[in-house]
Amino acid sequence: MLKEINCRGLACPQPVINTKRALEELEQGSLVVLVDNPVARENVTRFAENAGCRVQVEEKNGEFYITVTKGEGTLPQTAPAARNETGPMVYLIASNTFGSGAEDLGETLMVSFFNSLLEKSAPRMLMLVNSGVRLVIQQSRVLEQISKLRERGTEVVACGTCLDYYQLKDQLAVGRVTNMLEILDHLTGDGKVVTLS
Repeated sequence: MLKEINCRGLACPQPVINTKRALEELEQGSLVVLVDNPVARENVTRFAENAGCRVQVEEKNGEFYITVTKGEGTLPQTAPAARNETGPMVYLIASNTFGSGAEDLGETLMVSFFNSLLEKSAPRMLMLVNSGVRLVIQQSRVLEQISKLRERGTEVVACGTCLDYYQLKDQLAVGRVTNMLEILDHLTGDGKVVTLS
């Protein structure tokens, strides 16, 4: 019988944290993580794959059974690189406006920022949190610019908790949903982080 980690009903990023802890205790073998929503399924799957594990997902009655195998026949886990102030650019965008003050001015400045960013080398990643997630929904004034950056290789991720808070998850138009644990990994990773709020 495989060890089962019940993560049903847990808020992001708790399913990933519970999976991480269980894998740390598991020297070799398999365990099953049970989640009840697609975002948790994607987050746990991505985490386990990035940790070098094999992953198999089965859906039963709207719940997801994620079998994670660690050890023989799996890929070695790579250690995160040390923080580098001159590495690839990572933007943490915490607002749908650029700066504070008049909101309409902030929206105009954000459009100008993304138009200017298209003239530079594409950043490694855009991480959108808080009201910044509004920039990657269907009605965004910068959706075209962010889509072009993604086509040029920029990874675009939006905080799932933030999308839920603003009730925008079904309007996500570019990029993918992420969790705070992954955001923290990128904030402390090898990229140069620039924060816009």
